[in-house]
Amino acid sequence: MHELNEAQIRSFQQERGLSVTGFLDAITVRAIGEARWKLGDRSLNLQESPLMRGDDVAELQSRLTQMGFDCGRVDGIYGPRLESGVKEFQKSVGISVDGKCGPATIISLLRLSRIVSGGAPTAMRESATHRNRGPALANKVLVLNPDGNDETVYDVALRTEGRLLALGASVFLTKGSSNNPTENERIAFANQSGADLMISLRIDSYKNENAHGAATYYYGSDVHGIHSIVGERFASLVQREICARTDLVNCRTHAKAWDLLRLTRAPAVQIDLGYSSNPGDINRLSRADFRDVIAEALVIAIQRLYLASEDDAKTGTLRIADLRKAGIRR
Repeated sequence: MHELNEAQIRSFQQERGLSVTGFLDAITVRAIGEARWKLGDRSLNLQESPLMRGDDVAELQSRLTQMGFDCGRVDGIYGPRLESGVKEFQKSVGISVDGKCGPATIISLLRLSRIVSGGAPTAMRESATHRNRGPALANKVLVLNPDGNDETVYDVALRTEGRLLALGASVFLTKGSSNNPTENERIAFANQSGADLMISLRIDSYKNENAHGAATYYYGSDVHGIHSIVGERFASLVQREICARTDLVNCRTHAKAWDLLRLTRAPAVQIDLGYSSNPGDINRLSRADFRDVIAEALVIAIQRLYLASEDDAKTGTLRIADLRKAGIRR
């Protein structure tokens, strides 16, 4: 790898949907390694940990998905679900069914993908699963991830958890009051819980104290041509609810390929509730009544995500007291 300057690193991080730091951190180094592989450069197969990663794996997932084969999310990781999709493809084209993407599979794939396209089956599957779960919160499994070890964030998560439990949802927190799991442990916890939605809460910081406001992030990668339909909708809903109910500046919603968003199987959203480096944001979040408003905005956004459009209400108008009625299937 030739030495990269800060501008090149920033450009690469921006293109890949990573945190733009200008530094070669472990995640950026891993992403550079993944970017060097193009489909056909090597044979791909399911391995013992660590699993094969790379842009070639993501392209394989994308091509199979466009042809209607279920490979799961396009995340650039050769896991069991992708192996199953490869076997189904091999069976359909009459070549050896071994789950390995070698020369014969790649040649068949490249030949057929020029003439077969199925739209965006992954997005359609995600939307269909979301719709089939219905509007009631009582049958939803929600994971709240108070990121880091910030007591204010943890308090917002607890206030949100209490409101959701009162509405009959099953709620899991990725951390308790005295532990601070790693990001990988939090991702594994969310995946093992069978979550319908994963909501990560965080307070950001910046070297300039003038940076302030709320922002939301969902899984999306321009490089791989993929984004989470449900994640994007929820990010937009919660961003609008928070900004309609508080005076936090609207820093908008953004697609990112952070591991927390990419590797969590359920639609996942990261919510930045303000900046610890900004006195105004910290003053707001230090007030219990403000944290209550944030918790209410989160719960309303979750309910709006599962309501049919004709049952939805204007941003900032739905109340917690409305939710039991609004969540009943008619």
